[in-house]
Amino acid sequence: KKEVTLPLTDEMTDKWLEEFLYPEKTMEGSGYRPIDFEYIHKELGKKNVTLTLLHHEYEVQCRAENAIPYAYRSFIRHYRKYAEKHKATMRIKRKPGEILEVDWAGSTGTLIDRDTGEKVKVYVFVATFPSSQLSYVEGFLSMNLTSWITAHRHAYDYFGGVSEVLVPDNLKTGVQENTRKQLVLNPTYKDMANHYGTFVMPARVKYPKDKASVEGSVRTISTWIIAAMRHTQCFTLKEWNDVAKEKLEEFNHRDFTKREGSRWSAFLEEEKSYLSPLPPTPYQMSEWLTAKVQPDYHISVKSQFYSVPYEYISQQVDVRVTDHLIEVFYNHMRIASHSRLYGKYGRQSTNRDHMP
Repeated sequence: KKEVTLPLTDEMTDKWLEEFLYPEKTMEGSGYRPIDFEYIHKELGKKNVTLTLLHHEYEVQCRAENAIPYAYRSFIRHYRKYAEKHKATMRIKRKPGEILEVDWAGSTGTLIDRDTGEKVKVYVFVATFPSSQLSYVEGFLSMNLTSWITAHRHAYDYFGGVSEVLVPDNLKTGVQENTRKQLVLNPTYKDMANHYGTFVMPARVKYPKDKASVEGSVRTISTWIIAAMRHTQCFTLKEWNDVAKEKLEEFNHRDFTKREGSRWSAFLEEEKSYLSPLPPTPYQMSEWLTAKVQPDYHISVKSQFYSVPYEYISQQVDVRVTDHLIEVFYNHMRIASHSRLYGKYGRQSTNRDHMP
């Protein structure tokens, strides 16, 4: 049964009500092949499926059955009427593999310092796919940039693939500015997203529905993992994460209450095939700095000195620093690279081609 509450007007005749409530019946008498609205609505939830594609398939099917198809404009108009009537009660699912939502849980775990007996906070990272609701959890002793990037790298390894879009909260560790006019990502976070072939779309400020899935998962995980570990004594972060991993597997494999299967089975059946493959090597943590090229055509990075082409003397440059490599950029173009130097202050790496 369909229950609809509408203010009655003079134009709402029996014929009008019949067309409004049962558009399929009206179509049957028109001579055109009826549109399967439920099928259209379901297919639109799949990756890369559009109304244009569905109308094309509808036309092909009509030709095969010698039936008259609706033109594209009529097809769209009828579907929109259907969607407007049903959207209040129909659940719009996220497209599989499209979005991965990430956040820090509001609740924290606890470690015990062996030497002092002091309680140490464990900050909990949560990543969730809205479609299957599969989640990943990991604890850290800090919410700094290194922890944030490491958490993403481990989450991608756990899922075995990468989503099209990454939706973080507006944390300064990942997002420096997010306004209607401008989005400025932390350079390291942007570099990581480029490495994995995804793009970052932060949740809008004051719009919690943008991250409804991860917010819901954070609350559930706070109960099933963090709260469930309240009586477990852990003395190292590894111990805490080992226990959390066991709880996470229970959480992801636990049967759904209102539908068949679990988060894990839903992920394998509906979502994993839509993920992009992992890159050949994991992302290597990098740090972005700025430096000014000195008159001796070298820049100072972490108390060591590296040459750049002498034409850039007095210019401001961007420097990407990893454990093993120094890369120098000017206006987004790489102008020099060096193996990173360690040891006593003031060591130099000079490329003869950079000399005047």
